[in-house]
This record gives sequence, structure tokens and C-alpha cells, in this order.
Amino acid sequence: MTPRQTAQVILAIAVLLQLGTAFAADPAKKTPDNWPRFRGPNADGVAADDPRLQDTWSKTENVKWVVDVAGRGCSGPVVWGDKVFVTSVISDGDEAAPKPGLYQGQGVKTPPKGVHHWLVQCFDLKTGKQLWKEESHKGEPTVPRHPKSSYAAETPTTDGERLYVLFGDVGLYCYDLDGKPLWSHTIDAKKTFFNYGAAASPVVHDGQVFLLYDNQEKSYLASLDAKTGKEQWRTERDEPSTWATPFVWKTADRTEVVTCGKKKNRAYDLKGNLLWEFDGKMSNLVIPSPFAADGLLYITSGYVGDKHRPVYAIKPGAKGDITLTDGEKANDFVAWYQPLAGPYNTSPLVVGGHYYTLHDQGFLTCHDAKSGKEVYGRERIGGSYTASPWAYNGKLFCLGEDGKTRVVKTGAEYELLGTNDLGEFCLATPAVSQGNLLIRTATKLYCVTNQPKK
Repeated sequence: MTPRQTAQVILAIAVLLQLGTAFAADPAKKTPDNWPRFRGPNADGVAADDPRLQDTWSKTENVKWVVDVAGRGCSGPVVWGDKVFVTSVISDGDEAAPKPGLYQGQGVKTPPKGVHHWLVQCFDLKTGKQLWKEESHKGEPTVPRHPKSSYAAETPTTDGERLYVLFGDVGLYCYDLDGKPLWSHTIDAKKTFFNYGAAASPVVHDGQVFLLYDNQEKSYLASLDAKTGKEQWRTERDEPSTWATPFVWKTADRTEVVTCGKKKNRAYDLKGNLLWEFDGKMSNLVIPSPFAADGLLYITSGYVGDKHRPVYAIKPGAKGDITLTDGEKANDFVAWYQPLAGPYNTSPLVVGGHYYTLHDQGFLTCHDAKSGKEVYGRERIGGSYTASPWAYNGKLFCLGEDGKTRVVKTGAEYELLGTNDLGEFCLATPAVSQGNLLIRTATKLYCVTNQPKK
């Protein structure tokens, strides 16, 4: 080979390496921008910036399509490829409609009468056309529910091969993405705090589906084989009812399953063995889901009637008991702690180094994500909130129960940019995928985008 030929070969190899690096650095060139679980692929509510995503909409403005979704459900939609998956429960009898705002005291004491149908539906992301519908379960409910919730409270999840649908007091059901039933796992319903029912969504990771069922009788975290549904392990938990979705936290050294609890917050390895725990003196009702951002794990709870509504930022690598002693604000594995910053229902998020908390009664706060220092205090944005906020394109979106989404500029200074009104009761956390925003109301599913209609 001549020197010139050698130089040409070296140049060709260099070009191929550059192309390969660019391809690997941009996952969107390999796979669609999917939203496979509650709060998105990273469980943090933050979507990639995309000029196709809108910050203004109404019932007709910037709506690509809208479809009716029969029955009740406060589960969020999930997306894989061109398919959108939604769950709901239809009753053959009459049921009282949920009301916005806070409920004080007990839930519904007896299950509603009449046959119910636990359903999963699939819609085409491009057109809104229903592709398939399957009935996972049929019968009369055996346990009550919170008066604002539904029997379809858990958001499904997918790994791109199979769809995993959890109806918390009934069972976990697996389908292929064309709607073919593959397996099911029956759940023995237990009594929950004030008969509020279950709500923690399933999580799939590396061939395992994690199911958390904290209740008043026998709480546990279980792992099921994603292909067969066979239970691989079950770890019992000394824990009363909680409703936070578990979080799979991948760090440089290991992968762990993080769970919140009224008694203790805990992390387990992928075989169900306890790695670390701490007593956070959590709120009476533990609902917000843990998540990670920029190397820290965030755990919080904040029932509005409690005096202690904590937030904890946890460093990776913890082991054993990492509980703060009285008067401590940090230790070797707790980066920072705030005693009164936790929300009731909504899960916080981190954007641009800022930790945002949407409080249920219509206030927004902002802290430095690394230090916990307050950036701005309780700014009144209005409304009442159950759905968790989300973010893209330098904006924070807060969907109220009244159907109004308040849009806030991200950054160190609070600025309300506008309000978008769908005019209907909303509880579900939206999904963001491939330039589309999917918002579920009490009766409909909206696809919001500036992409032209097909």
C-alpha cells in the first residue's frame, strides 16, 4: 500500500468513527422519543426541547387530534413509537363524579355496586384512531377507593416489547404492543389507609417488572419476570400504605430500586436486598415519587395538614442507616434537607439546576438543586393540583384540576407566562413524545402540537 493509499484509509476510518460517535450521541436517530412510564423515560418529568412542542393551546388551538376515552381513570398516557396507551375503568352502574380540591377525612367506605370493566386502549399517535382495546378484568370491585381517585390510577409502562398494565388491587397484566394478552399476575387486595386504594405505578428494568404494594395488612415490593410474569422475588416491608411509584436509580457503581415510606425511605438491589434506609419523619400520606437529577436523588412528602413536610437530596453510594440525627441538615449521604418544602400529591422536578415544587393548593417554590437553598418562596399561581408538572423549552407546565395549565418561565425569577384552558376536570400527568403533548382530561385525550394534521 502506497503512502497515499494509507492516508486515504486512515481518513476513511476517521470519518466512520466520527459518524458512529455522532449516531451514538443522538439516540433520537436510533429510536423515537418515547414516553414509556409515569413522568417519562427518566421518571423526572423533563422532556427534551423540541420546536414542535407548544406552550399555548385550547380545545381547538394547536390540537392535532382529540378522542373520547370512556370510563374513569387518573392514570397518565404512555407512548412507544406510534402507539399511545391509556387505561380506564367503566362501571355498568352509577358512580359519583370526583370533585376538585382537598378531601378531609376518610374515603369511600364501601366499594361501588355493579360490574366494572378494567380496560386498556391503544391509539395511533399520528391520527388518534383507536388501534385496539382489551378488557383486563371484569367484575364488582372488592375494595373502596379515594373519592377523587379511580380504579385506573396506575400509569402503565412499556419496554418497547411488551406493555405492563397495573390495576393496583386487581392484578398486573402484560400485552404485546398489538394488544395480544401474554400473561397476568393476580393481586390479593388488601385494606389501605382510609380505604384510599392503591396508586403506585409499575416500573420495568432489564427484564424485571417491579410491583410495590404498600397497604395496612402486608406490604411488599415484588419482581416479576417481564417475559413470563413469574414472580422472581418478594421483599416484605414494614410499611403502611403509600402511593409513590418506585424509582430505578442507576449510578456509576450500581442500580437500585428506591421506595418511599412513612416509616422509612429505602433502596434495594435488583434481588430485593436492602441497601440503605432512613427515617425521614415523612408526611402522614406519602405520594410524590422519587427521582434523580444531576447526580442526586430526591425524596419528599408533604400532606398539607402536617407540620413536617420534608425534602431530602441523597448522594449515591449509601449503605446502612443514613438517618439524620436531631438538628442535622446533612450527613455523608444526605446532601441537604428542607423540613417544610414537600408537596402533597405532585412530584417535583429539576430544570437548569433549580428544584421546582408545585404545591397542591396553587403555590410554586424554587430551590437550588445542589444546596437546597431557597431561590424563591411561595409564588401564587392559582388552581388546585394532583397531576405532576412537566417541562420543556425553558418552561414549566402546571396542569390544574380545573383543566387550566399555567405556564411558568424556568429560572431564578418567577414569571407566569400564560394559561391554557381545556375546561374539564384533570388529574392525570401528561406525556410528551415526538413533538406531541398528550393531555388526558376526565373524558378525553388531547394531542397538542404545531405539527400539521394528517
